[in-house]
Amino acid sequence: MPNRLKDASSPYLLQHADNPVDWYEWGPEAFEKARREDKAVFLSVGYAACHWCHVMAHESFEDPETAAIMNEHFVNVKVDREERPDVDSIYMDAVVALTGQGGWPMSVFLTPEGKPFFGGTYFPPSRRHGMPSFREVLLGIARAWREDRERLLRTADRLAEHLGQAIQLPSPQGDLDPAILQRAAQGLFQTYDWRHGGWGSAPKFPQATAIEFLLRRFHRAGDKLARDMALHALDHMARESIFDQVGGGFHRYAVDARWLVPHFEKMLYDNALLLQVYLHAWQATGKEELLHTVDLTLDFLRREMRHPEGAYYASLDADSEGEEGRFYVWTPQEIREAIPDLELAELAIAAYGVTEAGNFQGRNVLHRPETDEALANRLGLDRQDLRARLESARQALLAARGQRPRPATDDKVVVSWNGILLAALAEAAAALDRPDLLEDAQHLADFLLTRPVIDGRLAHTWRQGRARYPAFLEDHAALGLGLLALYQVDFNPRWYQAAVEQAEAILDRLRDPSGGFFDTPDDHEPLLTRPKTLQDSPTPSGSAMASLLLLRLHSLTGEARFYEPAEEAIKRMQDLAVRHPTAFAAWLCAVDEATGPALQLALVGDPKDPAFQSLARVPRQGYHPHLLIAGGEPDHP
Repeated sequence: MPNRLKDASSPYLLQHADNPVDWYEWGPEAFEKARREDKAVFLSVGYAACHWCHVMAHESFEDPETAAIMNEHFVNVKVDREERPDVDSIYMDAVVALTGQGGWPMSVFLTPEGKPFFGGTYFPPSRRHGMPSFREVLLGIARAWREDRERLLRTADRLAEHLGQAIQLPSPQGDLDPAILQRAAQGLFQTYDWRHGGWGSAPKFPQATAIEFLLRRFHRAGDKLARDMALHALDHMARESIFDQVGGGFHRYAVDARWLVPHFEKMLYDNALLLQVYLHAWQATGKEELLHTVDLTLDFLRREMRHPEGAYYASLDADSEGEEGRFYVWTPQEIREAIPDLELAELAIAAYGVTEAGNFQGRNVLHRPETDEALANRLGLDRQDLRARLESARQALLAARGQRPRPATDDKVVVSWNGILLAALAEAAAALDRPDLLEDAQHLADFLLTRPVIDGRLAHTWRQGRARYPAFLEDHAALGLGLLALYQVDFNPRWYQAAVEQAEAILDRLRDPSGGFFDTPDDHEPLLTRPKTLQDSPTPSGSAMASLLLLRLHSLTGEARFYEPAEEAIKRMQDLAVRHPTAFAAWLCAVDEATGPALQLALVGDPKDPAFQSLARVPRQGYHPHLLIAGGEPDHP
């Protein structure tokens, strides 16, 4: 029998609608029940494409005996982190404070007042690798709630106090200083993996915003080491299996240090950010391989992630046919069946590093162990002929893969992620002179301004005609930046005015008088704290994006009301960003933007005039991160 989640808007919550667990959505009803029945709250947070969320659901939440323990001793609350980043942010900070690490599924135990006192991530159904079983955790917490509650409440009070203190920005460390950008680049160099590309070991995540900062560093100072780091990382990701060699687009992360075995979910935000940074790297260097990755990522997004009305879906699942990655992996025989031309099939097997033994559970995740040039030299082929033949092979594999059962799609629209993509689409339309991409960007902008709306105000998500939850800081900031990017391509004043409205919403409802910006508006539901996310995780910090938006509007308007709050926030964050450049890369981009030099170009005339359009193409050649363009008739404000 379906539980209370049957009417949820979130595909993730709907995945749990038939659990024997008596789930509640986040809200006062659950906490009132906890107070009335004197129970602790079990909070489970995840998202639809999360592989380990599915594992814990199958092992524990679908198990009647485990569910019976949960229902007897706890009030159980299920949250989609993508719908409620505010709730996720608060309790993820608590789990990190308790355990030193975080992740999803997130499992937290709360008092009826919402204060956390115990938490973790995935718990197995039986003891494993030193981890207690989930049933042991449940029964242990239930016993402590009955017999040792004072200790739990003391932990909850201390943790709540810690979370409240953590939202303050650091004190200002002097004026904005462009010299810190060199120190930040050196910090990235000191931790860079020159063998495999990127930062960190396993699991390894794409750091699109850090690479964007390095491209800005190269543009500003001619720093060739910054350029080489950026290109090295982008090349390794594009040739390894974190990039879908057949269908285009990027998986969430790699489970190993060399990007070979991906965690197969595909998220809109990763692909939007990586699309933009590969485009910028191509603009900065002209390297053809970068443009190839841009083209395949655009094809993937438009083919598999686009809603018929013009917005883009949140994610594709990691699993299909009950297996992680099944949709994406191949045996040599499957490749030969997909490509009837035997010689072409063997070329694909060689190019994509396919073996009989496989590199993932007896099958192969496709990757490119050799560059086109090295492979052509080894096989004695012309490079252009090799590329043409590989493209024919790729198309055949894509067609064959299209016959397989597909991973599930989380078809909700997240405004902030779509705002990031809007900027990437608009910039790609301009840089590549692609009217089709411009039309896509215009449809997306119109959708975001008209559909995810509640009582005349922007909402955070939309699905099947239903807008949910008031917009967060990240929604206003990302949408504003996307609208400004689109305005600078088609010069439609509608987009410019809507970007100003996003900035005004930030200043009116989200600004903290003591510095920076809150994640939630001033009329948002009361939570344990009013969160203020400063770190990139994995999308750029909403506060950093808000600062960038305000800086750009100041350049376009000259109005100090936009510049002053942005400058104050960036000054407070610059020292922290230098010390932890991968975690605060968006703030480094904001420092780079704030310290200029700002380039301002006014194009006067009719934007529909061919001569105007010809002139507008000139600044779109190359990478100009500090350039802002305004255009229109001379009497237009």
